[in-house]
Amino acid sequence: MKSDIHPNYRDVIFFDTSSDFKFLTKSTIETSETIVWTDGNTYPVYKIEVSSESHPFYTGKKMLLDTAGRVEKFNKRYAKK
Repeated sequence: MKSDIHPNYRDVIFFDTSSDFKFLTKSTIETSETIVWTDGNTYPVYKIEVSSESHPFYTGKKMLLDTAGRVEKFNKRYAKK
């Protein structure tokens, strides 16, 4: 392999901020923060908003969206006068 052309492939912790779930995997993503893992080693951490621990498809929980307010606002704004 040629040197200095491949990204740094290393262990990275992905941290789901919505459910406080963390998992360790390998990645080439660049991060500036680090965290101490349960094995005592320090790893780079990358914060994500959705993972399998918090996604409605995997958890079976439905998310409630406020669509009624949006529809009423639209109808009010563009109703025939």
